[in-house]
Amino acid sequence: MKKGCLISVIIVAVIAFFAVSLIIWGTRVYNNMVTMNEGVTSQWGNVETAYQRRADLIPNFVNTVKGAANFEQTTLTQVIEARAKATQVSIDPTKMTAENMQQFQQAQGQLSSALGRLMVVMEQYPELKATQNFRDLQVELEGTENRISVERRKFNDMAREFNTYIKTFPQNFLSGMFGFDAKPYFEAQEGAEKAPEVKF
Repeated sequence: MKKGCLISVIIVAVIAFFAVSLIIWGTRVYNNMVTMNEGVTSQWGNVETAYQRRADLIPNFVNTVKGAANFEQTTLTQVIEARAKATQVSIDPTKMTAENMQQFQQAQGQLSSALGRLMVVMEQYPELKATQNFRDLQVELEGTENRISVERRKFNDMAREFNTYIKTFPQNFLSGMFGFDAKPYFEAQEGAEKAPEVKF
């Protein structure tokens, strides 16, 4: 075999080796992005399930409170309206943006605020707080709020892991090429950094 022919074969073999290596690497990176993206989507489902559980508990809670004589109807109406708004805002996890995440969070925050006001008003009704049904629902609601917090934290962790992966070199080339966009995070509500003021 001539020397020039041997060099050509070696060059073709090296190019083929690098091409195959590049294809294998690209496939592995793409599959990792798909897997991580699906993990974020699945965790978003867990977040929505926790919020839905809260929304499902509210009608029972409101009906229990309605039974109290002279209970402030305005507060109940605010809770019902906030629940209606919160259940109308949903996010397609494949089209998640910072803007629609902010709308979702704002609607859920309004519901949380309305529930908080309801709890404050209920302090004036010791006979209501003494009923077993009310106490059971209050425990369920508190447990649900804890679940929401846990699922949101898990979502943020998974979104951070995904975002870091797709933004680091050299994965950032493939993520842009295949349309993998960064996922938005849940953020603390405005004023959450301040401790509540307690007055006696």
